[in-house]
Amino acid sequence: MQAEEIQNCCLQKKGVTESFPFENETLVFKVGGKIFLLMSLESQPLKISLKNTTEKNIELRTKYYQIEGAYHMNKTHWNTVICEGIKPDLIKELIDRSYDIIFQSLTKKIKDEVVNP
Repeated sequence: MQAEEIQNCCLQKKGVTESFPFENETLVFKVGGKIFLLMSLESQPLKISLKNTTEKNIELRTKYYQIEGAYHMNKTHWNTVICEGIKPDLIKELIDRSYDIIFQSLTKKIKDEVVNP
């Protein structure tokens, strides 16, 4: 999956914003002001970091050598995925899961603002 495809996948979700809060090479996607995906635009191959459950993270890291604990993030909750060699369906599933986890952590008020802007 290419960076543009990942960007489009993220921006199709309700309430998603994108920015470069750290530097110009890491594109960050947020919902309700909380990060659900980071994408390193300078790295080759392309890398993204996403949130998931502890159990699922362990399973993914065991099954795929392209998935490891995220650099500079809580490795219990965040993975870095090297997109090369990973099926696009799995990447989309991981993006959806990360978005859902972050969305569910939002307050009711913010959820309502995301769903009904």
